[in-house]
Amino acid sequence: QVQLVESGGGLVQPGGSLRLSCAASGFTFSIYPMTWYRQVPGKEYELVATITANGAITDYAHSVKGRCTITRDNAKNMVYLQMNSLKPEDTAVYYCHRANGNYWGQGTQVTVSS
Repeated sequence: QVQLVESGGGLVQPGGSLRLSCAASGFTFSIYPMTWYRQVPGKEYELVATITANGAITDYAHSVKGRCTITRDNAKNMVYLQMNSLKPEDTAVYYCHRANGNYWGQGTQVTVSS
């Protein structure tokens, strides 16, 4: 079955960095675009970044553009989100998502606070 498992979240000070990882299994990872979303409790999910199946094209939310980089390693069935210059408003649960079939991971908490 399709599984997406996020890791790498944590508590970081403003201006700091985190690298989130998503381990995918149960499907042919290399043929699917992948996306990172985030959610603050009580608010809607926000698309953070997306990457095509071959990794050639990426897109970002305006709120993170220039601070975040989405990459993938199709040999390892992994997708990553490098987040730099973190701000308190980046605090959220971050989810890995495969649109085809609407599969979600369990999420990883990112907290940006001094």
